[in-house]
Amino acid sequence: MALLKFILDGEIKEIDFRKEQINPSTTVLNYLRSLPNHKGVKEGCAEGDCGACTVVIASEENGSLHYKAIDSCLLFLPMIHGKQLIAVENLAQINNGEKVLHPVQQLMVETNGSQCGYCTPGIVMSLFALYKNFQNPPIDIIKDALTGNLCRCTGYQPIIEAAQKACVNNGVDHFTKNENEIITLISKIKKDQKTLTFKSKKQTYHKPFSLVEALRLKKESPNTIIINGSTDVALRQIKKNELFAEIIDLSDVNELKSFHEDENNFYFGAGLSMEQVRKYSEKNLPALENILNVFGSLQIRNIATIGGNVGSASPIGDSLPVLFAYKAMIKLKSETTERTLPIEEFIKGYRQTDIKENELITEIIIPRSEKKQIIKSYKVSKRKNLDISTVSGTFNLNIENDVVSSIILAFGGMSAFTKRANKTEIFLSGKKWNRENVESAMVLLEEEFTPLSDARSEAAYRKTAAKNLLMKFYLETKLN
Repeated sequence: MALLKFILDGEIKEIDFRKEQINPSTTVLNYLRSLPNHKGVKEGCAEGDCGACTVVIASEENGSLHYKAIDSCLLFLPMIHGKQLIAVENLAQINNGEKVLHPVQQLMVETNGSQCGYCTPGIVMSLFALYKNFQNPPIDIIKDALTGNLCRCTGYQPIIEAAQKACVNNGVDHFTKNENEIITLISKIKKDQKTLTFKSKKQTYHKPFSLVEALRLKKESPNTIIINGSTDVALRQIKKNELFAEIIDLSDVNELKSFHEDENNFYFGAGLSMEQVRKYSEKNLPALENILNVFGSLQIRNIATIGGNVGSASPIGDSLPVLFAYKAMIKLKSETTERTLPIEEFIKGYRQTDIKENELITEIIIPRSEKKQIIKSYKVSKRKNLDISTVSGTFNLNIENDVVSSIILAFGGMSAFTKRANKTEIFLSGKKWNRENVESAMVLLEEEFTPLSDARSEAAYRKTAAKNLLMKFYLETKLN
């Protein structure tokens, strides 16, 4: 059986799950907390909400290291195979017997950015990733980097000030001097790209590096759990105490991480992280970028994938109403077949899809919008960032001579799965795009859905929110 290998404290660590008293799906958080010298990482919520467990993962890409802040409570250990794991204990140095703090740590001290200290290690790690990736970052970039770190004691202004003062060295620090050495160690680990299978007494965990191997494994074990980013499956393990007997981890299948475009479509590999999708969407898919700006936190967007978000078929999956409105297509592959179908046909019910037992999602295809189309996305939640949708909606409107020639009204949180308001769409089609008709459509829209009441919202509120989103859309189109 294979050994898990990654870099920690400047050296290669190996884990043989046959000998250790842990399963392969042990989280990076729990692994670090089990070590005598890595207690700085904290568990606050264990579901990616608080950021107290933030670590940084450095991966080699095209001969250089790329640093990403990650919630370690959502990351399974095999996902860091062939990568460098950086914890808060790795930031300070000992020079001539004196401890020298990393610039982000030193500035946190000087600006009084810490109070009780419980959340501070996670905040420091988010600042470290910011330091490595940005020179003089603007305030919106700083706030985005800190969105996933909740602090109950202090205001965030001292932390923002620390970021502004620290991120002025072009990311140069003691890690910079050791990058070539780390890249050499990573190359040593990644030299063998055969599928890895990690086994404990209770679990088998497969890690393929090619799509061919991934499809082979899926055929051999059709009912196994598939993970790409693990943010959804990890919660099932953490919160529901589910033990998955067999897992196929697609996080290192590079064929699923491509992006390209042609004159007709944008092609997103299913393994692209939501942060990568957000960046690729900036210029050409503004409604998708808009919703991803408030999709979880940067730590979550660095793990979660578009294929995972689509495949989970959650009724409150943030990307799904947007993909409905953009008329996205889902590409599915098995060892012997390939097919593409509209996302509306792919989503069949509550967390149910049309995927066959030997298939994987390989690509999400989004057609280019016509210039006359107006597409806007909205999310209603208790917090602007880092919160699950109460109601979300994305609308696609074509108007000719002030008459609706076509319209899509796609909603999340209003049904057991993402759904279009078909009756309301039919009512508006062919009518003048004016307030009177929109107000009439709002009445119809309220009758079209029977949402649930739950801890997040009452059904009546969801109906009101959905109606108000339609009016908001109308007002914005008139203003434009």
